[in-house]
Amino acid sequence: MFHSKSSEQTFFLGEALGKLLFPGSLVYLTGELGAGKTNFAQGLIKGLGVDEPVASPTYTIINEYQGRYPVYHFDVYRLNHWSELEDLGYEEYFYGQGVVVIEWADLIEEILPKEGIWIRIEFVEEGRAEERRIEVEPKGELYEKIVEEWKKKCMF
Repeated sequence: MFHSKSSEQTFFLGEALGKLLFPGSLVYLTGELGAGKTNFAQGLIKGLGVDEPVASPTYTIINEYQGRYPVYHFDVYRLNHWSELEDLGYEEYFYGQGVVVIEWADLIEEILPKEGIWIRIEFVEEGRAEERRIEVEPKGELYEKIVEEWKKKCMF
């Protein structure tokens, strides 16, 4: 678990993780509206070598970027059912050679690959608007190693 005291630290945590990811990596982001999922995703995508501005794909569902590897940034908040992803060919993304980052991943958990890094971003408490608790749960041996390395790089 991480404790972020600012949106800059949340961005930095994402960026540091992005530098450790590999083709086929899956990162699942969860948390309340406004908790910092997009801010974290922006840092992660920057860490993957993407220099262009990164916006939440809330209305388009997916934005694609080219960094060290292809990056696929999903936001599934507005979906009524995971089947709406079928027209996008979601399996090609989830099982492909790009890095997939999914905001609101818990809404489509039933179709996600089992391995990946689950990250839950939560508000700490009222009155401390910028502070966040970031809980991390790696699923799979390779992701466990990535998270161990990430934690070493982000001790603050």
